[in-house]
Amino acid sequence: MKTTLMMLCALAPAFGAIDRPVRIDTGVISGIAGGSPGIVAFKGIPFAAPPVGDLRWKAPRPAAKWDGVRAMDKFQSPCVQPMRNAPGEIRGSEDCLYLNVWTPAKSDKDRLTVMVWVHGGGFRDGTGAMPLYDGEQFARKGVVLVTINYRLGVIGFLAHPELSRESGHGSGNYGLMDGIAALEWVKRNIAAFGGDPAKVTLFGQSAGSMAVNCIQASPLAKGLFRAVIGQSGASFYGMLNNGALADAERKGARFAQSAGANSLSALRAKSAAELAKLAFNAGPNTDGYVLPQDPLAIFENGKQNRVAVLTGSNSDEGKLFVRGSTTAAEFTADARKRFGAAANEYLKLYPAANDAQANESRQRAATVERMGLNARTWADLTVKSGARAYIYYLTRITPADPKAPHVGGLVLGSPHGEDLGYVFNNLGDPAKYKASNTFRDSLPGEYDLKLSEIVQSYWVHFANTLDPNGPGLPHWDAFDPKKPGMVMELGDKVGMRLHPDDAGTLFFAQHHPELAQ
Repeated sequence: MKTTLMMLCALAPAFGAIDRPVRIDTGVISGIAGGSPGIVAFKGIPFAAPPVGDLRWKAPRPAAKWDGVRAMDKFQSPCVQPMRNAPGEIRGSEDCLYLNVWTPAKSDKDRLTVMVWVHGGGFRDGTGAMPLYDGEQFARKGVVLVTINYRLGVIGFLAHPELSRESGHGSGNYGLMDGIAALEWVKRNIAAFGGDPAKVTLFGQSAGSMAVNCIQASPLAKGLFRAVIGQSGASFYGMLNNGALADAERKGARFAQSAGANSLSALRAKSAAELAKLAFNAGPNTDGYVLPQDPLAIFENGKQNRVAVLTGSNSDEGKLFVRGSTTAAEFTADARKRFGAAANEYLKLYPAANDAQANESRQRAATVERMGLNARTWADLTVKSGARAYIYYLTRITPADPKAPHVGGLVLGSPHGEDLGYVFNNLGDPAKYKASNTFRDSLPGEYDLKLSEIVQSYWVHFANTLDPNGPGLPHWDAFDPKKPGMVMELGDKVGMRLHPDDAGTLFFAQHHPELAQ
């Protein structure tokens, strides 16, 4: 492991710094020195006009130009959203379409790999400015790292018949259009930061990964990136939150009624905070414009943007998706209702001899159904389209901090969100890492720091060469449809293995049940 770590550290080049103002298409900006020598950060760059007033629920418009040098030395507001841990409270603003850049380039003559991050949060909350997403460690490995905001919740994903008539091509996918607008900004401007607009990798986690999957499926994003990384999420098998446009429009009309608005102008007259307090199931829909079809159909027909894909999931994602507990009788009855004649096969894979076993099976099944199956489908359809794909499986559980509050309940492995600290390689900084502890407070050890070097190095090699393999790293085999269960385990051991729930993944692939919304 010491030899591996030494070789990985060699990835970090000794760059100079872009220490002068940078000209982009809207004006001249200055950045601030990063925490490491030779790295400069530009925070809070507007990539589109504030989508406020009459621009609410419209495609992003160009940002205004300015005179003089504008200091990009602090993050801007997150998009308006409910506070996850404070019910009823709202944070953020509609004026939120900003991105952040970390660059290690010596000058604008460099042509460094670019990685664009899309945050998760269920399409309801989050921001590209979270401490966990600090791009310093990526920049230390020679990458120009970009993190973005996009409209969330009802502001980002409301479909409505009046909005569809107004646009002439559907409604509801404003958050996705923001992501595409950010990529267009990158294509126009990233060379000024020493980045190569022809070497862009789009990556995200959870809802951010679902957004990446949708953007890859969208014809509007053609030519904007050459690779994608999807961590714990895709929009296949019922995971597209708002389904078909007609269904999404009906949901939107009901939402408008609940808000006491009988017209589009009345909806726009209400404050974003007022709307964000109301219940709304946020997410993309098949609007016929951003998404001409359901993403699965687009991929099955080979109509997606054909780029290299690295995707995967964690070993205990299911804890996020199951609420409360079940009994053996309830679990068995639900299996027979959902799977009919195939229920006996399902119950052999996920037995329920007693209540404890039923709860464990429910959690394991949710992990595979919602995450493992989507990752494998993404890789399989990528390879069938003629591009290369890789699958990972994170199994590492960082040790619990005995001094911190511990969230109880069944834990079978690495929970949803545990990959973030490893990917951004920020485990050594508690202020950044704690944001990734979805279910418990952990205390990363020496091995976790080494594993994070390995994980981030795989991501960087993939962005650089479309292949995650590199010197000092355990070999990662490309996805092979003849051996679909083989994955790269990222855990106490790092190497190729058969997915431990391969049989369950195959079961769900054959039966395709509609997932609960």
